[in-house]
Formats: sequence, structure tokens, C-alpha cells
Amino acid sequence: MEANSVSSRVGHVGKRDGGSVEPPLPQAVGYAVVVGIGFLIAFVMVFVTHILKRTIGEDNKTTEMFMTANRSVGTGLTASAVISSWLWSTAMLGSSLVGYNFGVAGPFWFAAGCSPMIVFFAVLGIAFANMLLGASAAISALTGMHVIAATFLLPVGVILYTFVGGIKATFLTDYFHTFVITIIICFFTIKTFLVPEVGSPGGLYDLIVKAGESFPVAGNQDGSYLTMTSKNAILFGIIHVLANFGLVIMDTGFFAKAFSAAPEAVVPGYIVGGIAYFAIPWCLGTIMSFAALGLEDTARFPTFPNRMSSTEVSNGLVLPYAAVAIAGSGGAAAVLLIIFMAVTSTISAQVIAVSSIITFDIYRQYFNKAATDRDVIRWSHIGVIIFGLFSAAFSTALYYGNVDLGWTLYMLGVLTCPGIFPTVFTILWKKQSKAAAVISPLLGMATGIAVWLGPLPMYGSGYIFGKGFFEAWIIFSIIWVWGTMFVAGFFPIVDGWKQLRAVYRGLRASRHSKGDSSGLDTPQDA
Repeated sequence: MEANSVSSRVGHVGKRDGGSVEPPLPQAVGYAVVVGIGFLIAFVMVFVTHILKRTIGEDNKTTEMFMTANRSVGTGLTASAVISSWLWSTAMLGSSLVGYNFGVAGPFWFAAGCSPMIVFFAVLGIAFANMLLGASAAISALTGMHVIAATFLLPVGVILYTFVGGIKATFLTDYFHTFVITIIICFFTIKTFLVPEVGSPGGLYDLIVKAGESFPVAGNQDGSYLTMTSKNAILFGIIHVLANFGLVIMDTGFFAKAFSAAPEAVVPGYIVGGIAYFAIPWCLGTIMSFAALGLEDTARFPTFPNRMSSTEVSNGLVLPYAAVAIAGSGGAAAVLLIIFMAVTSTISAQVIAVSSIITFDIYRQYFNKAATDRDVIRWSHIGVIIFGLFSAAFSTALYYGNVDLGWTLYMLGVLTCPGIFPTVFTILWKKQSKAAAVISPLLGMATGIAVWLGPLPMYGSGYIFGKGFFEAWIIFSIIWVWGTMFVAGFFPIVDGWKQLRAVYRGLRASRHSKGDSSGLDTPQDA
């Protein structure tokens, strides 16, 4: 009787004849959220920007206000913005993915691989005074909305309010999005234990023990999901730590927000944000992945009577399917909303940061050194539009290249790790040379890609996703980071070789001069 009741409640998300899962929400809901709510938030932020201008004189037509919010953002808003910047759609989808694959150790390592880097960035903040892909796939699975439509429509609202409100609008939307996302996450933590099959934390434990017996995890102690002794989870954790150092250090969005925070708010804001963020992937990833594992063999799970396919898992659908299992269409709508807010919030920070690079580092540096405020703002607006379109187009290319969330989680480190040491040295070490700053990350990335691609012919096309994937990736990550550090330290010596030789010759000349003078003075003194 219970099985029939459950089946009637979630039957609309059962298997189609073709084997794909029926979207729990109609396409209209997807467009309503992506377009409707996107424009609503954009218009609200534009209105708030107008109010701030009239009441406290925050004029976004000035470069200082548009790009840095007059460096007046306080600790609380900074912490919220920091959490939002790291609260990618991939963070929520990915933490559930690794929990499903590795057990309890996965979400813990996911969180541990993020928070310390955010706190570390506070040091750089003092010194300075793909996301679309996973989100679009999840939205498509939840509503049936075409992935490409979601990819191109997601940035539209962001471009609008960033175009008008600048970095301050980004901070305000970050706060709103983070608040809503955390509320929904708290809802999931409660709703999971209200499901009859779960009932309590003890009930969830029993379900996971059963799942470990039925589908043991290779490399885990006794195949259990409830152990930190997980070889693959530890390897993932090491990779994640290295990759996230690169992502944080190389993410211009973090720099933009550090610039905008009041000097006294940078350190506490980033520390508070980093510590607070830890709970999100840890808690959400653990509970939702375990809910998926525990309910996968029940009629309320979308893929029942089958388990999730490896493609569905790799596409980040553990969280959406678990939400549907515990809360039906309401759960699907909740996931749709948090994914939308996470990806738009992340995009907004990137849009303003890349716009700053286009404006200051390219336009004013090489094309118009005497640019006025009006010129700078105009090119900032152009930069906002260019990056919004580029991000959508690039995500489309990844989609048609069959790139999924699982691949993206690891490839991000390949592209960002080479910039860790050159960037840190450039900020904190006065003797860092221009050649080291420019050449070492490029050379490091080329070396890393060569190391990554080199073994592929030996293992075939399935090698990247096979059992040897983690071992190869960990070796690659270590070679990459240490190699980049060596290059970053080597280039200053090569670049400054003439100066070093000049110093050496000067020291020798000085020593000889002292020797000669002492030799001449001795007879006179005598």
C-alpha cells in the first residue's frame, strides 16, 4: 500500500520508455525562474541602486563606485559576498556527487578543500588594500528546458543589474542569494528526516549501512560509506585542495571584492565567510547524497527501479534526484531556485571582475592612457556584455564537447594551479620579475596539460574516467604545483642574472679596493 502511495506521488518523475528520467517540473517553470526571476531581481537591484544614489550619493557613473563601491563595504556584507562567490552551483552539485561516490569522506574533503583557501585569501586582500555548465544540466533535468537555452538566458539578468549597479549591486544580490540558499539548505536537512523511509538520523544510518552492503565502495574500509578511510576520497581531497588554491588565487572576483571592502573589513570578512562556508558542502553534500543512496531502491526515487547511471551521477544529478525523492515537485523547485541563484551570483562577481580587466588592464593601459571616467565606465559596460556572451558561448562549446560536471571539477585545477605561486609572489614579494609573473603560469599550464594528455594513448579513451584516474591526477597535480613553484623561483634568477653578476663584481671590487688601501696605508702608518 505504501509503495503504491509513494509511486502515485512521484510517478511523474519515473522512467520514460527511452530510459531518461521525466523532468519533475514543466518547461514553463524553468523559463519562469531563469527569465522571470532573473529579470525581477535585476529590476529590484536597479531600483535599489537608484535609491542609494538619491539618498547617500552612491553614483555608479563614477569609476570608483562602479568598480570598488568606494571601498566602503563592511564585514558582514563582505562575508556574505565571500560565501556567495564560493557557493557555485558546482559546489552544491559536486559535494553531493562525491558523497554518492565516496561516502561520508567525500563532502568533508570537498568542504575542507574550499574554506582554508578563502581564509588564506585574506592575506592577499590585505596586500591589495564553469559553473554555467553544471547549472544548465541540472535545470534541464528538472524542467526539460534545453541546456543551451538555460546557458544563454542565465547571464541575462546578471548582465542587466551589473551593467547598471556595478560591484555594489553584486554585493547586494550576493547577500540576498546566500540568504535564500541557506534557508533552502536548512529545509532539506529537516525534510530528509521527515521522509517515512528515513525517519531519523539513526534511520538514515541504517539505510547507508544497507547501501554499503549492497553496493560497497571500492577503496573504503569494508566497502562502507561511513568511513573516512577512503582512498579515493583522500586522493580527491588532495586534488581539490590544490585545485581550489588555484581557483581562489586566480579568481579575479575575490580580488574585486577585496578591493571593495573597507580595509578593516577584509580580514574578518574573509575569515568569517571562509569558516561559515565549510558547513554548506559538508552538510548538504552528506545528507543529500546519503538520502539518494538510502532511497534509491524505493519507489519514491526518480530512477527506480534502476540505480542512477554513471552519466547521471557525473552530470551532478544526485542533488536534484534526492530533492525530488524527499520533497517531490517542491524539492525540484527548491533545487532549481538555489542552482539559479548560485550560478547568477557567481557570474555577477566574474562579470564585474573581467570587466575591470578589460577596462583597466587592456583599454586604459594600451589604448587610452588618458581615459576619462566616462570612457572607463563605457568600456566597463562593454566588458560586462562581452564576458556575459563569452561565458554562455563557451559553456555551449563544452556542452557539445560532451564535458560534464565530474570532468569540470578536476579540469579547473589543471587550468588554475600554475598561477598560484606567480600570483602570490607578485603580490607579496617585491623582487618578483615580470618574466616570472607572465611566463611561469603559461609554461606551467603547458607542462601540466602535456603531463595530463601524455599517458592517454596508453590507456585508451576511457582512461580519464577509469580507476586509474585519481592516481594519474594526483601525480599530475603535484608535478604541476611544484613545477610551477620552481619556474616561478627560477625565472627571477635568470631575469636578474646581469644584476646578480653586477653585484658580485661590485663586491669583489670593493674587497680588492679595501685590500689595496690597507696595503698602501700600512707602510705609511709604519
